[in-house]
Formats: sequence, structure tokens, C-alpha cells
Amino acid sequence: MARCKVGVQLHPQATTTEALRAAARAVDGAGFDSLWTWDHFFPLYGEDDAAHFEGMTLLTAFALETSRVQIGNLVTCASYRNPHLVADMVRTIDHLSGGRTVLGIGAGWFQRDYDEYEYPFGTGGGRLRDLEADLFRIDQRLARLQPPPVGTLPLLIGGGGERVTLRLTAQHADIWNGMGDPEVIAHKNRVLDEWCERVGRDPAEIERSVLINDRQALELEGYLEAGVQHLMIGCADPFDLEPALALLEAARA
Repeated sequence: MARCKVGVQLHPQATTTEALRAAARAVDGAGFDSLWTWDHFFPLYGEDDAAHFEGMTLLTAFALETSRVQIGNLVTCASYRNPHLVADMVRTIDHLSGGRTVLGIGAGWFQRDYDEYEYPFGTGGGRLRDLEADLFRIDQRLARLQPPPVGTLPLLIGGGGERVTLRLTAQHADIWNGMGDPEVIAHKNRVLDEWCERVGRDPAEIERSVLINDRQALELEGYLEAGVQHLMIGCADPFDLEPALALLEAARA
């Protein structure tokens, strides 16, 4: 049995749709557990004006290019789309994937996206309040859609805010996704457990996942000790999967 699940996040910047589709097929064929991209409109590093592609549309391609991996965004920004539309979009993608879709969502943070696409950036607290309201609307819309999702459509909440984000995770999520070295994640997991106790939730119901880089992939044992059950490693074009494959092998040793 694998000691933890391993996924790959394909960065949709400085690349082509052909390369992304080929990489998605490679991830699926190599035996990884999950495949992700991000939900931004511009590169997060490197050249500001490099090629970039939209996340929800890419998930549709991933659904059709793969046959076994879970797919999702790390994470969909709640600010960018009406929550009822988000529910309908991920439900449709779930059908296209045969029930393999995860709804990853967060409050948003990348100000350039907001400014250039004319969304109000507001404050971090305001965006979190909007996320909380959107989670309710998404849940209500999913219950009314016909046909409903094919799979269980797990809800993943991304972010490490200890006062609001982890509370929302304890109340609503099936999966928590964080970032940081093992000692950071161990602390966040303890805080999430405390929130679960406060809201009457069994902490074991929430899968603990972390998005990591190549350096952090060498710290598998530390993440396992911190309670991590699913590691996702980022990958940029030319989509060299060797670090991710090494992590997959170690996780299954």
C-alpha cells in the first residue's frame, strides 16, 4: 500500500495546449494519483507576458485526455466566477471525467488577475467572507443540478489562514491543501484538528494534502510524520516528470 498519494500540478504558463495535453497523458499513464493545474490569468513567475492558459477550460481537456487520475484546480479562485456557474462547470467536468473531478477552491490572492480582469480586489478578509458565502451557494446549486455529479465531487479548500480558512475547511471540506515545509504543515494540521473539535467534525474525515516543489519532494518522511496523505508536486514546461516519479516511487516503497 502506498504511504501517501502523489499528484502533479502542471503549470499552464510558458507552454502550449499541445504540451499540456501530452503531459496530462503522461501523468495519467505513469500511475500518479492526481493531476492539477492552477486558476490564474497570468504567469506567477518568470516573464510577465509569457503564454498562459485558463484553468477551468484546461480541466475539460484533462478530463478527456486521461482515464484514471483525479483532476482539479489548485485552486479555483472563488472571486472569478459566479458560484452557481462554478458548480455547473465542475459538475459538467465531472461527467466528462467519469466522476474523477475534485472541486478545489480558495479565496484568491494574485492581484494582477483582479486588476487586469476588472474584478474588485478588496481585502483578504472580504475575499474570505465571499468564499464562505460562495461555499453555501455552490452546495445548494450542486444539489439542484440535473443530472447530478457522477462521482463524489470532493471539496478541497486551499490556504493556510488559521482563523478563517482552516475553520471553513473543518466545516465544509473533504480535503485540505496547504503549502510549506513539514514543520509548517504539522502546525497547520494541529490547528485544523482543533477547528474540527470546535465544530464537531471528525478530523480523520479530511484528507491532508500539500503542494510542494522539487526541493521539498526530498522531505517525504517529514511530510508523512506531519500527517500528510497526498503530495502534489509542481511541474513546468518542458514537464520533466523525473522528480515526481522519484517521489512516487519513494511513496510506494
